[in-house]
Amino acid sequence: MEKTHAQLSATAQVSDLKAMVAGDMATNNKDIDLGQILEVTTSPQLERKVLMKIDFIMIPLMGFCYMLQYMDKLALSQATLFNIRKDLHLYGMQYSWASAIFYFGYLVWSWPTSYLIVRLPLGKYLAFSVFLWGGVLMCHAACKNFGGLMAARFFLGVGEAAIAPGFALLTGMFYKRQEQPLRQAAWFIGNCIANSMGGLVSYGIGHIHSHSLMSWQLIFLILGAVTSAYAIVLYLLLPDSPANALFLKKDERAIAIQRTLENKTGILDAGKFQTKQVLLALKDPQAWLLVTYMFCVNLCNGGITTFSAIIAQGFGYSTFKILLISMPSGAAQLIFLVITSGIATYVKSTRIIMMIVNCLVAMVGYLLVYRLNEDARVAKMTGLCLGAVFAANIPLSLSLITSNVGGFTKKSTVSAMLFIAYCVGNIVGPQFYLASEEPAYETGMRSAIAGLSLGICSLVGLYMYYSWENKRRDRVYGSPDALTADQQLQMELLNVTDQENESFRYVL
Repeated sequence: MEKTHAQLSATAQVSDLKAMVAGDMATNNKDIDLGQILEVTTSPQLERKVLMKIDFIMIPLMGFCYMLQYMDKLALSQATLFNIRKDLHLYGMQYSWASAIFYFGYLVWSWPTSYLIVRLPLGKYLAFSVFLWGGVLMCHAACKNFGGLMAARFFLGVGEAAIAPGFALLTGMFYKRQEQPLRQAAWFIGNCIANSMGGLVSYGIGHIHSHSLMSWQLIFLILGAVTSAYAIVLYLLLPDSPANALFLKKDERAIAIQRTLENKTGILDAGKFQTKQVLLALKDPQAWLLVTYMFCVNLCNGGITTFSAIIAQGFGYSTFKILLISMPSGAAQLIFLVITSGIATYVKSTRIIMMIVNCLVAMVGYLLVYRLNEDARVAKMTGLCLGAVFAANIPLSLSLITSNVGGFTKKSTVSAMLFIAYCVGNIVGPQFYLASEEPAYETGMRSAIAGLSLGICSLVGLYMYYSWENKRRDRVYGSPDALTADQQLQMELLNVTDQENESFRYVL
């Protein structure tokens, strides 16, 4: 490991760094320079005021967008209740592939996204992506056959690929490491609301009587139009970084940057793509443990998201009842999201433990669905709702990246690796749901339970690795609090990764 501390003197090249940053800020149309960040007068009261402003704007902006994303993703599953399979003449495994092709689009665009979110203004790029996916969702209503649906689903995946990694990076820019689990969870609440409201919205759309359009076509048209309209709001309000957040005054932007210096994870190096950091990401054990976890749990997610409505229909409920009684799954997700994210925020070294708890709860839920008799439909429906709890791990896993991966390029690369694993898991998962086993899908339920079990094993391995690496660094480098604020900022500007920074310690 490079002796980064030895390379930087306390009085070092601050003037040179000021000139370098001033030029970069001018190039990127930012009005905050290094001198202002270092010399800004701040206090706990001012920091709280800035934090409240950030919370008030950023969390609702990202949360509502994520709610729309999940509602749009659920739209295909809900459309099955309004005869989309019959109208498009889908048979055999074609519906499974119509679901899986979405993740091929997501997968194809994950690597370009890891580059573009570094090179382009992040907020504007995310707004464009949202506008694109809303338009593609409306195109679903024009599909006449399996081929048309496959094309629409593929490009929907392309449109959505940037959203979660982009929001995770923005959270890493605006919040301290200890603040991130709760804030990642706060915008992810949109997912839980979508789980609850999605059925209600589809229930209402399903009661619209139209002579020219089917109910499933109306679902895609209405949700897509709302999404594209919201993209305009994001374009106007979502910032690219703290340095150009319009809702903050100039001195508040400097405070917003200064308060996150302790992150040591690279918040000021956007615009510079470092190939070296890509290689560091590919060699990092934490990245591959997170990738393994993400792949395993999404064996479960891919199938359940696509087939949950059909599984619930097999319990003996009518179409409109399924849309309503699926709402508690969002409530279960929300309850465990708040509890586990709250504990992870306020109790030290509990993030990974809380992720394991969520996986265990989901496993219990799917075991109820898999093992109980057909006449225990209330208990099986309860199990299906509990099974959604593992999704509450998404903000916690993203917080591990924003807190434990240093260097903006490395962070974006690890995010891309994670979402590639997410896509592959979601592609493979639906293939276990055999058409011949509809509606119970015994093989699919076994794959979901097995995926969660393997995911738990990966989390245990990650916890052990972080603990070992922190102890090793303590032995080699001593106290992790050796850097001054000026030196920490220099680390940020020099784009130092977690592996190169001797004062970096992983959060568990």
